[in-house]
Amino acid sequence: MTESAAAGNAAVYEPTAKDIRMVIAASSAGTVFEWYDFFIYGTLAAIIGKAFFPSDNATLETLLVWAGFAVGFGFRPLGAVLFGFLGDRLGRKYTFLVTVTLMGIATAGVGMIPSAATIGIAAPIIVILLRILQGLALGGEYGGAAVYVAEHSPPGKRGFYTSFIQASVVGGFVLSLIVVLGCKALMSDALWESWGWRVPFLLSLILLAISLWMRLKLSESPVFQAMKQQGELAKNPLKESFTYPGNPRRIFIALFGIAAGLTVIWYTAMFSGLSFLKGPMKVEDTAAEIIVGVAAATGMGFFIWAGHLSDRVGRKKPIVWGYAATLVLLFPLFWWMGSVGNPALSAAAERAPVTVTGSQCSFDPFAQKQETACGRTLGELTKLGVPYTVAATDSGFDSVTIRIGDREVASEDPALLQPALEAMGYDFAKQIPSWDSIAVIFLALLGLSALSGFTYGPVAALLSEMFPPHVRYSSLSIPYHLGTGYFGGFLPLIASFIIAKTGNAYSGLWYTWGVVLIAFLVTAFMLKDPVEGQWNKPVPTTTPTV
Repeated sequence: MTESAAAGNAAVYEPTAKDIRMVIAASSAGTVFEWYDFFIYGTLAAIIGKAFFPSDNATLETLLVWAGFAVGFGFRPLGAVLFGFLGDRLGRKYTFLVTVTLMGIATAGVGMIPSAATIGIAAPIIVILLRILQGLALGGEYGGAAVYVAEHSPPGKRGFYTSFIQASVVGGFVLSLIVVLGCKALMSDALWESWGWRVPFLLSLILLAISLWMRLKLSESPVFQAMKQQGELAKNPLKESFTYPGNPRRIFIALFGIAAGLTVIWYTAMFSGLSFLKGPMKVEDTAAEIIVGVAAATGMGFFIWAGHLSDRVGRKKPIVWGYAATLVLLFPLFWWMGSVGNPALSAAAERAPVTVTGSQCSFDPFAQKQETACGRTLGELTKLGVPYTVAATDSGFDSVTIRIGDREVASEDPALLQPALEAMGYDFAKQIPSWDSIAVIFLALLGLSALSGFTYGPVAALLSEMFPPHVRYSSLSIPYHLGTGYFGGFLPLIASFIIAKTGNAYSGLWYTWGVVLIAFLVTAFMLKDPVEGQWNKPVPTTTPTV
């Protein structure tokens, strides 16, 4: 297939500069809306837990919410297979019209489900089913938008143009925060808690209408039109994605070197950053959401800058630089936030560290009720966000002793633990940091956004250039959504589990660090920058052998 075939075929639509601007605007807006739909669940994780996953174990409630979050990501690869097949067979435009429609309807559905208190177990089941539909839709959306913009972009500007698609993912997260904050500002606390939180989900129907209106104005990709006219469409895009010469290696690099790494960095920057401030740091919820939202919105510039830079220095260098910097700066940036997020709480933890001594001293985050006194104590400390160390004994008795600094608390009643901690200087009231502290938190989050921007900004152009046009939608979507769906989608769940097991608010970052290390090694030693025009040759109409 010739990617320049559109230019040599008068019957094929050739986009003007105005058309390309419309392509970028419509594709980016649709991507913002679709990711808004997907992220609104994570933004409202705490209230969703109370409504649909109520439990006596606060940690279990949180884990169940993030498990529901992960389920949506888990089905993204299936959506990539399904819609990738349709995108390579039927066209880029109409496929991502279907995906945005499915996403909008599923998101609005979450806002209409009665709570578990009303319909019992049916509530979380329906939520999970709708998350599955969202995952399927998102599995087809990104590949369609990225390929569509890339196939309209001229050489030398593809990184810059497609970077707007990358920044739009962040835009979806920012929009979800703006809508939530706006709704909370217009409602009383009681109204928000009772039913007002459903409004952000229902607003997705309006966003769906806007997105469909914009995307219906678009024409099909010129590259796809040329392939269709020349009879060069793939007969089985899924099979040919794995049998086209060199594609298995490219898919491996795209999965482990690109998708996995960039996703865990971005989710750590935004979701882990927000959870860290609202949880262990006890920053007031609205203040935390505003700080993270402003940092994310500001950081979108790094995505566009990195995409533009990749047009000059190649796609590989910004990504490798971003991975290397993340390995060095990830922990220090979170430590920096932790040092100012709630200084009094941090000082109390240093001045009066908590040591728990007991037999069978382990905490099961997935248990409705802890079986031992020590487990119940660790569960309470985890809920409060207090770091602790465990000194196990072999006494055989179900007893526990808690030492807070130089004070010993011999009690098996977790309800008495918080007053004892407060007596030793721990303050669990939600705090609004000082302006100086807010500035530091903002800069730390902006640093995380920069790391994400360098690893994410050039990716749509890179992945589009890596794969041959006749199987591009499928070949791009499958590794991207496997990487983002499993490595990234399960990050909040895995990180929360690690933190719950260790009692260390920073321990969940090791998951991110390990995945980024793998991505760095794969990218640094296996990825080669795509050569412009490498696909400007006929594509075989029969399935080649490797």
